[in-house]
This record gives sequence, structure tokens and C-alpha cells, in this order.
Amino acid sequence: MLLQDMTSTQLEEFLAAEESKYQSYKAKGMKLDMSRGKPSAQQLDLAAGMLDCVNSQSGYRAADGMDCRNYGGLDGIAEAKLLFAEMLNIKPEEVFVGGNSSLNLMYDAICKAWIFGTGEGAKPWGSYEKIRWICIVPGYDRHFAICEAFGIEMLNVPFVNGQPDMDKIEALVAADETIKGIWCVPMYSNPTGTTYSDETVRRFAALKPAAKDFRIFWDNAYCVHHLTDTPDSLLNIMDECKAVGSEDMVYLFASTSKVTFAGAGLAATAASEKNIAYLKKLSAVQTIGFDKLNQLRHVRFLGGYAGLVKQMKKHAAMIAPKFEVVLSALDKEIAPLGIGSWHKPNGGYFISFDAPNGCAKEIVQLCKEAGVVMTPAGASFPYGKDPQDSNIRIAPTFPTIPELEAATEIFCCAVRLAAAKKLLAERK
Repeated sequence: MLLQDMTSTQLEEFLAAEESKYQSYKAKGMKLDMSRGKPSAQQLDLAAGMLDCVNSQSGYRAADGMDCRNYGGLDGIAEAKLLFAEMLNIKPEEVFVGGNSSLNLMYDAICKAWIFGTGEGAKPWGSYEKIRWICIVPGYDRHFAICEAFGIEMLNVPFVNGQPDMDKIEALVAADETIKGIWCVPMYSNPTGTTYSDETVRRFAALKPAAKDFRIFWDNAYCVHHLTDTPDSLLNIMDECKAVGSEDMVYLFASTSKVTFAGAGLAATAASEKNIAYLKKLSAVQTIGFDKLNQLRHVRFLGGYAGLVKQMKKHAAMIAPKFEVVLSALDKEIAPLGIGSWHKPNGGYFISFDAPNGCAKEIVQLCKEAGVVMTPAGASFPYGKDPQDSNIRIAPTFPTIPELEAATEIFCCAVRLAAAKKLLAERK
């Protein structure tokens, strides 16, 4: 029976039963942090061989003879550039390999634009009285934190029928030259698991912004993180931009953070050759080069892009059952009551759950009190403010399956409790 169809008496009995279950969960004293999308220790173990593949016996030289222990190679060794070029389906000349964090490269791209502008002769973003940024919601909290750190005003744009509201995006960027950028996670979006359609990608490439220094930040963090044998596909935005002459408008970002070691992977920025040349010019003052030994470790261990794909199948074998634990529990415990909605993703690291409006904060708090720490309610929106207090990001990758089963029981109980309390309160 749908919760809303219960009589008030039935609802009160339901609530009392759920309160009893919840107290029993609290008494177990569980302690589990599911607040971030982290790989499990078992996933990290898959890359253990990377630590031994660069040594005095195997040598420290890249394919072109560069000694990776020394200075040089500002934009990355050729093999690492090729790895990301194949991952993103672009040219190696359009790749800049940085350190271990794509988030750092995104921050750095905004920082460079803030101080120096987006290209030769461009006005620094920091010299404008105000700049604004479009944020597709729900989205990635760390993207929003970058904007907040720079004092950039954020504008929410929702998903409509599973895709970003392109009508609204097109209208906003065309009318307002203070809008300088937009955050996009185009494949298996964080947290919704959505992949942009071909039409959506083409409309992004065809944007006509009022600001000539407008940039699309295309964070392709999950482009190889498939969970099924029938993965989503994503149209190549660089090809679409080139077709309409807008290739300077987009920056792409990717990393191996959840392919090898989360804290010691590789990250890359991809852009037009013009933008890469400008980035290299600015970066040459900032550093003589990033960790080429780590780049060499990666390409030797993975053996190129084909090896990376094989590595990701091993990850999927570990992660997919965890997603199924959560999704099966939601289907069994929440769907029959009609008190939530979610999307079954084909890849990525998260499940996006929409609770009844006004319940997300209470659900997260109930979970915390029972020993399960989740991403704060509202984190998927700029400034941590979900106007509906509905969205909750579930990160199932880090716990063991037994831990996840127990945590999911607590989560479902918390959802039922919060929803029942809300319905009863509305009837009074």
C-alpha cells in the first residue's frame, strides 16, 4: 500500500513499528562513513602492481628516451598524453597531463582565467565587477565549492526529463555576459548517473554566449566507469565543437583517480591546441613539470588504453554488486510505499535518491544517529541549499557488501520514518 493511501490510524501504527526497528538499528552501534565516493581497499589492491613496474631494472626512461626522474616534459610524457587522448577520443596534442587530481586542474583553470584571462588579450575574470556560473543540479559539490571560493555567483539549472534544461541554459548564456562558465559531468553524472544525449551535446557545442570568454567545464570523470556490458555512450563534444567552430569554448577533464590509486592517479586537461598552448605558457612559470615517474608507472602497468579498459572491468565486477544491493533494497522497501524516486545508473559512483520534499535532512540525520554517515543533504546544490530538501547522494563503493546491506536497511528505515512523520504532520 502506498504510504499516502494509509488511514491516519494505519500510518500511526506504521510509524510506531518503524520507530521500534530504528531503535534496534541504533543499538547495534554501527560506524560507517559513506559520505564520499571512494574506492574500496579491494579496488585499490587491483593496482598494486603499479608500485613495482618502475625501478632500476626496468629503467626510468619514457619511450622517447626522456629520463622521467629529471626535469622537463611540462605537458606530460607522450605515452601518458596518448592514454588520455584515447580515453577522451581526441588528439594527443590537445592533452595536458598534470598531477594526480582533475579537481586541482579545474581549480587551476579558473585561477589562471581569474588572474590572466582565458587567452591572449582576454580580460582577467577577477577584474570583472561580477561573474556568474551555471550549475546543473543536482551536481558535484566540489565544483560548487570552487565557485564559492572565488566568490562566483552560481545559478541553478535543473534536469528536465533526464537531461539538462538546455532551453534555459541557451537563454541564460545568450542574454548575460557576466556568465563565464558552466559545470558539466556529461557521463554518469554525479550524482544522478545521467549521460547526456547526442542532442544535448550538440546544443552545448552550439551555444552562443554573450561572453566571448565563456567556457564549458566538461568533467568527464566517469567516462570509463561502466557497470554493465551495455554501457551508455557519449557523443564527442570536441568533434561537435570543431564542426561549428567553437572548439576554444570547451575544457575537458579526466583522471585515473578511480582507475588506479585515488590519491596517486593521473589527471589531464584537454582543450583546443590554441588553449593548450596558452595553458602551457602559463604553466611554464608555475612548474617545470609534473610527476613523470607516476605517468610512467601508469602507462607501463596499464599497457595503454586497452589495458585500462580491462582494468575497469575488474572494478565493475566489484562495484556492480554493491549498486545492486542498494537498488534492490530500494525496489523492495521504498518503491511499494511510493516515498522516493531514483535512477538505475549504467556507470559512475553514485545513486541519486529523491525523498519526499522536506525529508532529506531528517533522513541523513537519522542515518547519522544510527551510525551511517552520508553526504550532507543539500550538498548536490550550490551553497548546500536544496530548495526542496529532497535529494540524497548514496555512495555505495567503499563499504563491504555486508556493511552496505546493514547501512541500506538503516537508510530505508530512515526514509520510511521521515516520510511517515511528514504525512502525519500534514494531516493534523
